[in-house]
Amino acid sequence: MNRIIAVNSNTYHGYSIEDAIKGITEVGFKYIELTATKGWTEHVFPTMSFQELCKVKDELKSAGLVPFAMSGHCNLMDRNRLKDFILNIKLAAFFNSSYIISSVGEAHLKDNAQASDYEVTEHIKEVLPYLEEYNMVLCLETHGKHATGKQLKTIVELVDSPRVVINYDTANVIFYGNVNLEEDLESCIDRIGYIHLKDKTGAYNEWNFPAIGKGQIDFKMVVDKLEKANNNCPLSIEIEFTKEGAKDLEEVNQAVKDSYEYLKYLGLDV
Repeated sequence: MNRIIAVNSNTYHGYSIEDAIKGITEVGFKYIELTATKGWTEHVFPTMSFQELCKVKDELKSAGLVPFAMSGHCNLMDRNRLKDFILNIKLAAFFNSSYIISSVGEAHLKDNAQASDYEVTEHIKEVLPYLEEYNMVLCLETHGKHATGKQLKTIVELVDSPRVVINYDTANVIFYGNVNLEEDLESCIDRIGYIHLKDKTGAYNEWNFPAIGKGQIDFKMVVDKLEKANNNCPLSIEIEFTKEGAKDLEEVNQAVKDSYEYLKYLGLDV
């Protein structure tokens, strides 16, 4: 089954978008998920000048790397953040991206606004017209208090739009949710429209996300279940290392290369 396999530029957290483009391209990947996450990784961002954004777009084109998706996390429980999220949708449209990724709650800022599933559903419905206008799909990520696919499936079904799906993060469901990955994946596989391939090692709540194939996640099981369900969603690699981060850029590039080779070993057409 042919599917998009990409690298999330957040793997290069702490390094430039130019470093990410160069590293991802040299390994052989053809797709990139750009990161526009406020206060964390702002490889592209709505506050950048038009000239700066055009420069990134030109560099991607020159490298032959397709920015098919954008990670644009906002706290969708906070109605005041919807305007930021709409700007991220417009930014993703500038790069001709088809997918925009967000957690339900705040990913990295200290925004503690909370809302019920019903209230979040209403907030998401407010951005649906923008998703329609720009022909984009919103992928809600398993993250934080909305850690599991089973939880997100409830919100996705309340929204009830083909424009809203689950971004299933294979390590977040363990780090934040401490669930059985196989059981949780099965519970929501019909609503999964995007996957963050992230490996995990150490205790369930230890921030330790190595290269794909270096940790404990059974990626063959994940891919087999997707294929059995005839689910051809994109896979986007995200490597976040330990809390201290990667030692240097060379370690990041090596982790991307190791992940590429592991996916080839699994028989995926990278």
